[in-house]
Amino acid sequence: MKATTIIVAAAFLAASFAQAGEPPALFGDKDACMEGPVAQFGRYIGDWKIDDESLAQDGSGWGPGTGARWIFSCVSHGIAVQDFWMPNAGGFGTNLRTYNPDTETWEIVWTAARLNGLMHISAKQNDEGNIVMDILKPVQDPPRRIIFFEPDENGWNWVMQMSFDAGASWTDVYRIKATPWED
Repeated sequence: MKATTIIVAAAFLAASFAQAGEPPALFGDKDACMEGPVAQFGRYIGDWKIDDESLAQDGSGWGPGTGARWIFSCVSHGIAVQDFWMPNAGGFGTNLRTYNPDTETWEIVWTAARLNGLMHISAKQNDEGNIVMDILKPVQDPPRRIIFFEPDENGWNWVMQMSFDAGASWTDVYRIKATPWED
């Protein structure tokens, strides 16, 4: 509900600016997302080429995916980080990531083509500097989590894990390697 309220409020704000004749600066100003806690996701801002692979369902090995393009942007002076997921095989998805200073966590909503409704996600940076995302709703069976690893000059890695024992251990099932997009 809170995520839906944020999206509706953002749309209302944009419409208000449009009626006033002043276009809002919704994207850009990368520096606004590079300070304080917002920099946790701000450090991923850019245009990324995605190489991916999935674990075979029988666990016998890894197979290549079709790849994607993933663009992260700073929203309106650092109020959020939004990304746009564009798989090479078609489709589209987007996350809106806002930092809640009261809980020191990220509140994230995800929506994509062929997804009914919104996915609600909570995330927190761990002691190693990685961001661990837990999918809250809809409830996942088996449970899933996603980890963004710290970027370096060559890009960054990401992994989706599933737990087959109620969170006692986690198994990598999908991996991403992000490198700068080159036209």
